[in-house]
Amino acid sequence: MKPLSSADGEAFARCIAAGGVAVFPADTVYGLACAPDDAAAVARLYGLKGRPPTKPAAVLFFDRDRALATLDELGPRTRAALARLLPGAVTVLLPNPAGRFPLAGGLDATDPAASALGIRVPALTAALAALADVDLALLQSSANVAGGPDARRVADVPAAIRAGADLVLDAGPLPGTPSSVVDLRRYEDAGTWAIVREGAVPRAALAEALD
Repeated sequence: MKPLSSADGEAFARCIAAGGVAVFPADTVYGLACAPDDAAAVARLYGLKGRPPTKPAAVLFFDRDRALATLDELGPRTRAALARLLPGAVTVLLPNPAGRFPLAGGLDATDPAASALGIRVPALTAALAALADVDLALLQSSANVAGGPDARRVADVPAAIRAGADLVLDAGPLPGTPSSVVDLRRYEDAGTWAIVREGAVPRAALAEALD
C-alpha cells in the first residue's frame, strides 16, 4: 500500500460534503462513498454500480465512538459486541427502530425503521490514517458493478465508475477480501447472531467476539 496524504483526506471530506461520489480505499477492497442523506448523490452511486434501487447499502464511519454516539438507541449487549468487533473488516446489520439513514435502506425503501441498518468501521492502517480525520457518516458500497468482482486495486475498479466519480483515491493494492457481514438484529434480546456473508474475518474470530 502507499500512504494517503492529509491533502487526500481533506479532498475526500470536501467531495462528500459537496454532494460528490468518491472511490476510496478501505481495509478490505476499494469502495464508493457519498453523503448518506443526499438523495441525488446516492442515486448517482447506485447508477454507477448498476445497483438495484431496492438493495440496501451500508453506512460507514471512520471512528467507532462516532458510530456508537450516533446510534444511541443501541442496547448495552449490542454496544459491547460492537466494541469488540469494530474497527475491523466487518459489516454489522443492526435493528433500526429510529429509521436512521433512510436512503441506506435502498432508494425505494418505504419503512426504514423496519429494516436492518448496515454499519462499517474499517480498521485504518498507517497508509490510510489520513481518513481518520474525516468526521462524516458515509453511505458506501464496493467500487464494482453490482455482482461483479471486488476491486483490490484502483485499476480493478471499472473504468466507467472511475470516470463517473468525482474523486478517486489510490492507496495501492488492498487485501482484496470484502468484509464479513454479520446480522446482530436479535443479539440484544436473544444473544443470537448469523453470518450473512463470509468475508475477511473468519467465523471463529466472530464467534470468539460474540458468543
